[in-house]
Amino acid sequence: MNGTHEHNQPIIIFDPYPRSKELIFRQTQWQRLQSLGQIVCHDENPIPSEIFDRHLPDAVAVIGQTDLPAERLERATKLKAILNVEGNFKPNVDYDACFRTGVQVLSAAPAFALPLAECALAFAIDLARGITIADREFRAGREKYGLESNREAFLLTGSEIGLIGFGNLGRALLPLLAPFHCHIRVFDPWLPDEFIKDHHCEPAGLDDLLSTSKVIFVLAAVTSKNEGFIGERELFLIEPGSVVLLMSRAAVVDFPAFLRCVEEGRFQAATDVFPVEPVPPDDPVRRIEGLLLSAHRTAGMREAFYRIGDMAVDDLALILSGLPPVRMQAARRETVALYRSKPGRSYKKNGL
Repeated sequence: MNGTHEHNQPIIIFDPYPRSKELIFRQTQWQRLQSLGQIVCHDENPIPSEIFDRHLPDAVAVIGQTDLPAERLERATKLKAILNVEGNFKPNVDYDACFRTGVQVLSAAPAFALPLAECALAFAIDLARGITIADREFRAGREKYGLESNREAFLLTGSEIGLIGFGNLGRALLPLLAPFHCHIRVFDPWLPDEFIKDHHCEPAGLDDLLSTSKVIFVLAAVTSKNEGFIGERELFLIEPGSVVLLMSRAAVVDFPAFLRCVEEGRFQAATDVFPVEPVPPDDPVRRIEGLLLSAHRTAGMREAFYRIGDMAVDDLALILSGLPPVRMQAARRETVALYRSKPGRSYKKNGL
């Protein structure tokens, strides 16, 4: 804990739990952060309220997930920025108060986009070519050779691709798909058609995308308006033999219906997210054939966590210089209240 500060030095409250200083900062970046102001540091547990409240009136920035209701923000007269080092906008901040007073609220979500997109592409190739299935069969002595082993496989190259959601994740995935020369449809009701066309993709309705895509990437954030919007009716529009990659949040689909479709062999799928995390040991999801399982790990890379620190320092330096942030994701007045980005039942320290 560093609770003292020099006269006239800006105060930066560092309260990143469940993250930690060592997780998100290289030593050089931590030193750079220290050059921006006096750090009140607490990362072993959530910062005690009495310590936070003591320093809040002098703080220019809060790095972390601290509760900031209106009554706290009223006392934070010098506050310029709240930098959330998780990939979400938690409901413990009075965003309206921040918008009224010009406090920037930023999320580290962009740090996770490329690692997640890279793994999503790997899942798509795996399922299209039957890589994991062939490995399991080989180990069990049931391997097949040549064409016989590829009867259900297909080339990703030239395939019809559907992206459900075109935010950080979709835009990170797009250049990774470029070498495969795919026709890409995008469904994202938050974006105008011309914006999607500017990225050389075809805007599409959800039903059209589901019924025409061989590989479907579900990349949409979950909001109060779209929970479960891919339900049983929508899942039955997917052509048999297709591949579905559930990469964003489990709540955007009817998860039991999604599992039934895979179990019945309607399509193959991969999922990195689950309604409850950690997944219970006896959960039947572990026994479903045709489902590639990943323990919410695709974006949790060392490089991604260090990038959070890089982004936070860069944007805080800009803000303290009177310039707008450019690297983290800014909360928007029109949409922040809609987000329902939350983990499963248990929140792990190094989770997203």
